[in-house]
Amino acid sequence: MTGNNHAELIEKLEKVEERYNEITRLLADPEVINDTDRFRDLSKEHKELEDVVRAYQPYRQVHEQVKEDEEILEGEDEELKSLVREELEELQDKREALAQDLRMMLIPGDPNDEKDTIVEIRAGTGGDEAALFAADLYRMYTRFAESQGWTYENIDSNPTGVGGFKEITFSLGGDSVYGKMKYESGVHRVQRVPETESSGRIHTSAASVAVLPEAEEIDIDIDTNDLKIETYRSTGPGGQSVNTTDSAVRITHVPTGVVVQCQDEKSQHKNRAKAMKVLRSRLLARKEEEQQRERDAQRKSMVSTGDRSAKIRTYNFPQGRVTDHRINLTVYNLQEILDGYLDEIIEQLKMTDRMEKLEAV
Repeated sequence: MTGNNHAELIEKLEKVEERYNEITRLLADPEVINDTDRFRDLSKEHKELEDVVRAYQPYRQVHEQVKEDEEILEGEDEELKSLVREELEELQDKREALAQDLRMMLIPGDPNDEKDTIVEIRAGTGGDEAALFAADLYRMYTRFAESQGWTYENIDSNPTGVGGFKEITFSLGGDSVYGKMKYESGVHRVQRVPETESSGRIHTSAASVAVLPEAEEIDIDIDTNDLKIETYRSTGPGGQSVNTTDSAVRITHVPTGVVVQCQDEKSQHKNRAKAMKVLRSRLLARKEEEQQRERDAQRKSMVSTGDRSAKIRTYNFPQGRVTDHRINLTVYNLQEILDGYLDEIIEQLKMTDRMEKLEAV
């Protein structure tokens, strides 16, 4: 990074610090304190800027030291210049590292990262084996949720008689859920010998995962006149009825053709509420995917969080490996991954995503 680039970075950081100090003063203003919505929004912004401001202090100090040393090198004191040369390179390296961290912090965050999520898993090619793999993915994500201190709740499922799922929809709630889970959207592929395979041949099956930021009513406006709502009796594996009342709910959003359903609760009212939550999230995702396509026309993202048809990961049982194709990452702890230890892969994906955005900036 050149001197001019450091000057530009400092100019941006000065503005961030000014805004941070302004918010600090506003948060002590009784008028702001009494305005619940404004106080909440300012508190959130204050928290987001705090890490940048704290990181700016050591960077500014090192930058000033570099400038002082460079001025000395332009002077005539040879003994002092000799001393400065020894420390200048080290200081410049330190400044570059601090600047890189700060530039990463200045990348605009995804406003959806703090949201809860709706996760939809659907068995793809592979018959019963694909349905079993969908169940494995469901278990993997619920284990991961437990490790993160998140909550999860089933919304709808279509189980098979062999212990798998043709599809299952559930919600995850907690801190920064979407910010971590959004990288899981796409096609997951498994290579293994099915339990039903007598000849021991390795089969390849697949399941698709869609991770949607949970939408609130203020995020997406739905006209009730656009909804077709149907009720029916819940069914279990094989289609047998598991309820004596029409408690299951199917909602169709007529303008888009989006259909959602929920039958996991015995109460029709609860099923309807859950189905509406999924519908809002799907419609918000459609809206954001349209915006993403417009952005992708300008910049093609390597780490996709929107293309649900892209093959993103392979789970190879014979070799005990998991490969994420987006970042060419291969790890040999397949069972741990399926037990919910996803942190390593997700952190690598987040880092690649941030580096890519940094280059774009």
